Amino acid sequence: MILNVIINEQILPIEVSAELLDEAEALFQKMDRDMDRGWQMSRDWVERPDPMQRCQIVADKLLTAIERDERNVAAMMAGYILKRLPGVARVDIDTTGDMN
Repeated sequence: MILNVIINEQILPIEVSAELLDEAEALFQKMDRDMDRGWQMSRDWVERPDPMQRCQIVADKLLTAIERDERNVAAMMAGYILKRLPGVARVDIDTTGDMN
C-alpha cells in the first residue's frame, strides 16, 4: 500500500507492506492506548481523540520522522494511518505548527 504524504506541495509516496501492517498491530494498539489518555493537539487538550484526530497526531509524528530521515519510523506511522483509516490514499501535513 502507498500513502502519499504532501508536505509544502511536495508529494512523498511512502510504501507500506501488508506484512508491516500485520506485524505492527501490537505497536498500533499501544499507540491507541497512549492516546486513550488524551493528547495535546497544538494548543488544545483533547480528552478522547477520535479516529481522525488520532491520525492527525500520527501524521505529526510522521512529519518528524520524515524530517529526521527515519524511514522505518515513517513507514510505521504511515502504516498506522493506512490501518486506522481504510481507504485513505494521502495526507496533507501542515507545517505551520497547527496539527488541527
